[in-house]
Amino acid sequence: MASSEIDALTQALARLPGLGPRSARRAVLHLLKRRETSLAPLLRALERVNEALSICSTCGNVDTIDPCTVCADPRRDDRLLCVVEEVSDLWALDRSRLFPGRFHVLGGRLSALEGVRPEDLSIDMLIGRIARGGVDEVVLAMNATLEGQTTAHYLAERLETFPVRITQLAHGLPVGGELDYLDEGTLAQALRARRPVS
Repeated sequence: MASSEIDALTQALARLPGLGPRSARRAVLHLLKRRETSLAPLLRALERVNEALSICSTCGNVDTIDPCTVCADPRRDDRLLCVVEEVSDLWALDRSRLFPGRFHVLGGRLSALEGVRPEDLSIDMLIGRIARGGVDEVVLAMNATLEGQTTAHYLAERLETFPVRITQLAHGLPVGGELDYLDEGTLAQALRARRPVS
C-alpha cells in the first residue's frame, strides 16, 4: 500500500491522456526511485510552467510568453493563416516544419451533440484577424471528423466575403483521424495537396 500522497499523485497522473492506472503507477515508481534525477526536475519544470503559462492573445496557442513564440517569429509568412481546432493540432503541424505561415486556434469544433456553437469558439477573433487585411490564404486544417468538416464548411461560408483564398487539407487524412496523432509524412502530404474549398 502507498501513502495517501503517493496514491493522489498516481491518480493525478492516471487522468492524463494516454496513461491509465497501471501506467501511472509505473511512472510514479520511476519518479520515486529516481527522486533527484527525475522527480525534482519534473517538479521544478511544472512549477515554472504553471507560473508563466499564458494563452497567446493573437492566435490562442499555449505558451509562457504572449505573443507566443510562433506569433513572435519574424520568419513566419503573415499572408498564410492556418486555422486549427486545438493547440495540439498547431503543435503537430508546426512540428512538421512545412507550414511557413501563422496559426489560429479555434479552441474546439462545432458540435450540436456537445452543444458547441460558433460563439463558443474564437471565430470572431479569426474574422477580425482576416478583416484587418494582409492575409492571402486561409488553410482550414480541421480534423477529418464529421464535426471537423462541419466546422470547416461553416468557416468557409463565413470567410467567402473576404478577398482570401480558402483551402483545406487534402482528404488523404484518415477519416476519424486527429492531426496530433499523424506522422510528419502524412501531414506533409496533406499540406502539399491542400485545395480550394468549393
